[in-house]
Amino acid sequence: MKTKFLAAAIATCFALPVMAQSSVTVYGIADAGLMKQSGQTLRVVSGIADGSRIGFRGTEDIGGGYKAIFNLEARVELDTGSQKPTLLSDEQGLYLTRGMGAGFSTVLTPLGPTGGALSAGLLQQIRSGLQVRGSAAVNAEGAIFDRTAMVGLITPVGAILLGRMYTPGYEVFAAADVFESGTAGTWGGITGGTAGFTSLGADIRSQKSIQYRIVTPTGIGASLMYGGKQSGYLGRYNKFYGAAVTYKANNLDVGLAHNRGYDQSDRKSLTTTTVGGSYTMNAFKFFAGYHDQRNRNSVLLADYTAAYNGSIGPGVAAQLAPLGAATATALGNGLRNVFLSNIAQNSQVDAASYQVGLHYRVGAGRVMASVAHQNDRTVSNSDANLYALGYDYNLSKRTDIYTVVAVIKNDNEAQYIPGAAGSPGGFSKMPGSTTRGVQVGIRHRF
Repeated sequence: MKTKFLAAAIATCFALPVMAQSSVTVYGIADAGLMKQSGQTLRVVSGIADGSRIGFRGTEDIGGGYKAIFNLEARVELDTGSQKPTLLSDEQGLYLTRGMGAGFSTVLTPLGPTGGALSAGLLQQIRSGLQVRGSAAVNAEGAIFDRTAMVGLITPVGAILLGRMYTPGYEVFAAADVFESGTAGTWGGITGGTAGFTSLGADIRSQKSIQYRIVTPTGIGASLMYGGKQSGYLGRYNKFYGAAVTYKANNLDVGLAHNRGYDQSDRKSLTTTTVGGSYTMNAFKFFAGYHDQRNRNSVLLADYTAAYNGSIGPGVAAQLAPLGAATATALGNGLRNVFLSNIAQNSQVDAASYQVGLHYRVGAGRVMASVAHQNDRTVSNSDANLYALGYDYNLSKRTDIYTVVAVIKNDNEAQYIPGAAGSPGGFSKMPGSTTRGVQVGIRHRF
């Protein structure tokens, strides 16, 4: 999940001399390797350091300092040939159902031992119904060009772009990430929810959006993005705003950005503020970043409610039917209220995260090291610390091999586990446990 290619395309368009010509480039990344997570079997994983992809980008000089551009980029999972990566861990995510078991037991107390068994069965049914595990973690809709689908116009005073693109906030976040939004060491591995990919900590892309970008000769840049109905990473926002200011010169690559989405009822949803970047000094490249994330009104609440009403609720009603219509209705309403109140609370995000680290060039390779912390400000106080060390060696200009080791120390109900660029890690077996990930892979750019 990188911004390199889109940024390079735009920068190239600014730099080209005026010529009456057009060009289309086919490009991509083939990245795969072996990964071992805590409690999981050794497996082949696609897109460890970089999400594997194939893309098409083009530009046409139309004169007068104007150029038309486009970029289409498709996700490719090398391990399966599909476009729908799943969570890497097989374990169950528990954070969305926190508090429900106790609530169900209270409602069903009048039923005695039968109520206890029913409560346990209902809890497991809800976890399965919410598809917290085993479903597509990314690109559930199966879009062909899920990564980028954009057309735009370069003008003498900036670029206007339309389609599905990286958000200003995520571009700054990625620039500050020591592991460049990939491998088990990526900073994004401990942001959002308490693990997995259900409660996002950042809007990576936004569809149905328009963006304005400009870069000055001094290295100062800016971007503004607006998305209307069905915008945002998951296409569920009523509207979306994003803005960033960056500086890329004198060995600095730094930025400040803010993203804000609004849910289906036009209430403020995921809101993030990110600051950070890197500074290069001889063989060293130092990174630092801070990311604030808040979401009181998840756009996924409508999905969770629909899942309960469509499949879970009718099953509950069938089990309660022998008790009589009045009793079954009262208990059914009580169970539904427990579900709705807890899911609304559990889908909220309120955290601050930071990362520091460095690269050190050694011949044709580089050593990468980072420390990151997620400070969960919700009542569960489920913090996490990520420690990562890696080495990347260039076999040629296009091909490199790499290895990364990462450790995540979870607190309380946190279930973070190391993941990859193309696939979220998923969940640890037990909340609050320490998890590890080891990766060895190869990446080829074409």
